[in-house]
Amino acid sequence: MPNNPERLFNHLSHGVYVIGVCAGERRNAFTAAWVMQASFQPPLLAISINPVHYSYQLMQAGGVCSVNVLGHHQHALAEHFGRAGLTDKMAGFAWQTDTTGAPILSESLAYFDCQVSHYADAGDHKIAVCKVITGAKLNQGRPLLYGETGNMDGSAELYK
Repeated sequence: MPNNPERLFNHLSHGVYVIGVCAGERRNAFTAAWVMQASFQPPLLAISINPVHYSYQLMQAGGVCSVNVLGHHQHALAEHFGRAGLTDKMAGFAWQTDTTGAPILSESLAYFDCQVSHYADAGDHKIAVCKVITGAKLNQGRPLLYGETGNMDGSAELYK
């Protein structure tokens, strides 16, 4: 009996990231698992983002973002930044900035400081193609993989 193809999505290997966005003084951050390298020259990342979320509005208005790589021990951070409706989800965490001014999570393993190049439609999401301006390794550790987060995002309901 063939498997439901949607159930196979959690077998894809990809990390878990906190994406920092800003437009002027307005800042926010959200958890993303759908991030991938898209080019070497120029260095590009592709980030999938839900266009109904506040963070998408900030990304469009500011044109910049950071991609913060979470460590395998940072499941609670992934869960925290994945919640919607928090008044100030960035409070209580150490943040820094680099060239673009996008918020960078200081306790992440590494970050990419990016400028948005363009967007593409992708079903119920948008793909933000972002040029990497700079980046750095901040802490030691092994990256957190999406498959290690269980049903943190509630996706099991989609694949019944």
